[in-house]
Amino acid sequence: MFKKILIANRGEIACRVIKSARKMGISTVAIYSDADRQALHVEMADEAVHIGPPPANQSYIVIDKVMEAIRSTGAQAVHPGYGFLSENSKFAEALAAEGVAFVGPPVGAIEAMGDKITSKKVAIEAGVSTVPGYMGLIDDADEAVKISNEIGYPVMIKASAGGGGKGMRIAWNDDEAREGFQSSKNEAASSFGDDRIFIEKFITQPRHIEIQVLCDSHGNGVYLNERECSIQRRNQKVVEEAPSPFLDAATRKAMGEQAVALAKAVDYCSAGTVEFIVDGDRNFYFLEMNTRLQVEHPITELITGVDLVEQMIRVAAGEKLSFTQDDVQLNGWAIENRLYAEDPYRGFLPSIGRLSRYRPPEEVAAGPLLDNGKWQDEARAGEMAVRNDTGVYEGGEISMYYDPMIAKLCTWAPTRDEAIEHMRVALDSFEIEGIGHNLPFLAAVMDHPIFMAGDMTTAFIEEQYPDGFEGVELPEPALRRIAAACSAMHRVAEIRRTRVSGRMDNHERKVGVDWVVTLQGQRYETVIAADHDGATVRFGDGGEMRVTSDWTPGDPLARLSVDGAPLVLKVGKISGGFRIRNRGADLTVHVRTPRQAELAELMPEKVAPDTSRMLLCPMPGLITKVNVAVGDEVQEGQALCAVEAMKMENILRAEKKGTVSKINANPGDSLAVDDVIMEFE
Repeated sequence: MFKKILIANRGEIACRVIKSARKMGISTVAIYSDADRQALHVEMADEAVHIGPPPANQSYIVIDKVMEAIRSTGAQAVHPGYGFLSENSKFAEALAAEGVAFVGPPVGAIEAMGDKITSKKVAIEAGVSTVPGYMGLIDDADEAVKISNEIGYPVMIKASAGGGGKGMRIAWNDDEAREGFQSSKNEAASSFGDDRIFIEKFITQPRHIEIQVLCDSHGNGVYLNERECSIQRRNQKVVEEAPSPFLDAATRKAMGEQAVALAKAVDYCSAGTVEFIVDGDRNFYFLEMNTRLQVEHPITELITGVDLVEQMIRVAAGEKLSFTQDDVQLNGWAIENRLYAEDPYRGFLPSIGRLSRYRPPEEVAAGPLLDNGKWQDEARAGEMAVRNDTGVYEGGEISMYYDPMIAKLCTWAPTRDEAIEHMRVALDSFEIEGIGHNLPFLAAVMDHPIFMAGDMTTAFIEEQYPDGFEGVELPEPALRRIAAACSAMHRVAEIRRTRVSGRMDNHERKVGVDWVVTLQGQRYETVIAADHDGATVRFGDGGEMRVTSDWTPGDPLARLSVDGAPLVLKVGKISGGFRIRNRGADLTVHVRTPRQAELAELMPEKVAPDTSRMLLCPMPGLITKVNVAVGDEVQEGQALCAVEAMKMENILRAEKKGTVSKINANPGDSLAVDDVIMEFE
C-alpha cells in the first residue's frame, strides 16, 4: 500500500480524500494556489505545496507544477478528485512516466470515455442504448444550426471535454443553436482548454439517473446501484438521491449490467459513473461516462457502506475487489443537497465573500458499513445519518476563481420519507452568513409536492420556478407554529431585557402576557401562560399550542418543540421582533403589545427605489462582451452583454423594450454586485 498520496485538487473533495487516506494510515500532500493559502484542505493535509496564482489555468491544472509538487514531496500516488486534471489523459501519462500511481482509470479508458464523442461510439459498439446525435466535431455556428435541423429540435449542445454542467446549452431554434454554440465553445475553452463541441437530441421530460461502477485491474467489476440526479439547474446537479424513486429492480439490473459491460469494454479500473437519460417508460439511453469520482458519491456510500475513495486507492495499488455483485447491498435511502455560494433571489448568480458564520448541523454516523468485504450493522444506531462534506470554515473566503459549491449535505434513513424529513431539519439547522447561498431554495425543494412524490424530471426547476426563486410562503399551520414559538421567545427576551435594565426583580413581574404576532400578512393574538417547563400559547380564536425550548436571547439558532413536534428556527433580532428563517421562508416577525400593533397598522410602507431603467450587474464578475451600443433599440429577451463568473458565462438580457442611453462598462471590466452596466430611456 502507498505511504504518501498527493491530492491534485482543492476544496471539499480534497478534504474528503484526506479523510479516507488518514483512515488507511496514508500520509497526504495538498497543493494550493495563492487564493487557497488558508484553505481547509491545506490545514488538514500532512504537507502542502504552493503551486501558483489563483486562476486554475495558472495553478491547479498546470501539469508541470503538479508534477514538481509530486517530486518535491516523494508522493507515490495521486488522487485527482473531480474536475481539474481528473480526466486529463496527459496528466495520467505524465504520472506513469514518473512512476507515480494514478488513483483513477488507465489512460486508454480516460481517452475513450472522457471524450463524449468517442465514448458514445464505444457504447454503441458495446450494445449500450444511446441517444441520437451527430458524432463528429462541429466547426462553426452555421454548421451547428445545420446539424441541429437535421437532428430536429430541441438539441443539446455540449463540450466534448465537458463536465459539471459547463459548456452545455439546450437550443430550441436556430437562433438559440447559434448563440448556444458560441457560449458552449467559450465556456469549454475557459474551463477545460478544449473547445470541441458536439450536438445530440435533447429528450424531453427525461430523468437523469446514473450508475456507480467499481472495477479492479484483475477483470472484476460491480455496480453499486444508482443515483437519481434529475433536479438540475443549467445542467448542474443540485439535489441527488440514492436509490432512484423511479426505477424498478429489473431496470436497475439492466442499467447496472450495461454500465459494467461498458466499463469492461475499455478495461476500466477504479470508480466511475455511467450516466443515463431515462424516459417515462423506463427506457434508458447512455449519456456519458465520468472516469472519476462523482460529486454525489457520498449518497452511494451511505446506501451501500462502501468507501469509494478507499476502494479507488486499493485498486490503484493493485488489489482485487474484496466483494462481488451478489454482495452489494441497497440499504435505506440517502439524499444529497449541494450547497452553493449563489443567490437564489437573484437568479442563482454566484456570490463571493467571507463566511462570517458557518455552522453546519452536527454530523451523525449511521447506515450500513463494509468491513473486510462483509457488511456490518453496528453503525446503524439511531437509524439515521447526517453527513456534511465541506472544504470551508467560519471566517474563510469564497473566491471568485473556483466552483461555487460550499458543501454537500447528506442525510440517510431507512425510508425516503424519513431521509427527506431529516434533511429538512438539517437544512433548517445549517447556519451561513456573509454570502448569498441556496439554502432557502433547497429547503423549498424538500417541501415541494413533486419532489416528495418522486415525480421530478430534469425540467423540474425550469417548470416549477419559471420566473426564478422568489422565496417561500409558508402554509397557515406552519405560520401558526412559528407565531407560537416567537411569542414564547419574545417573552423570554423581554424578561432578560427588564432584568438587565433593573426594572424587574424576583418579587415583581412586569412582562406582559398579551402579544400580537404578525408575519407573512397574518395576525395572531396570543396570550402566554408560562411555567418552569415551557409556555402554553393561547390564540384569539381559541386554539392553543405548547412550546418548550432552551433558547437564550441572542442565540442565532432556536431548537424548539411545538405541541411535541420539533421546530428549528434561524433567529435574528430586529426592532420589535425577529427575522426568522425556516423551511426556505425568510420572515419578518413582529411581536407587539395590542396597543403597539394598533399603532403599527397606521405606519406608511417604504417604497423601494426604481431601477427598472438600469441593467445592474447581478454578481461580481468580468464583462466579456457588450452586444449593444448607445442609441440601439432593444427588445424583450435580447442579449445585452455577457458576464463571466466562477467559470460560467452568463448572458444578461433585456427585460422589456427600450433604447440604450448610456453604457458604463466595457469588455474586460471587473464589476461588483449592482454596478450599473447600462441605462435605458
